[in-house]
Amino acid sequence: MQRRRMKHTLSLEERLADEANRLREEAKRLTPGPTREGLLRKAREDEMVARVAEWITSPGLQPPK
Repeated sequence: MQRRRMKHTLSLEERLADEANRLREEAKRLTPGPTREGLLRKAREDEMVARVAEWITSPGLQPPK
């Protein structure tokens, strides 16, 4: 069994930002309630993960010596 490989054209941070924007747009169309709050929470999580991933891969981050 072989794994299927995907070549991403966008970085992880860009994909997460796009997903967060899509979720916010979808939440705008919903009435206030748990479904809408869940979408907004997921959008915030995606933005947070993008920031953490960017921080981890930044050149300023150095391993301890």
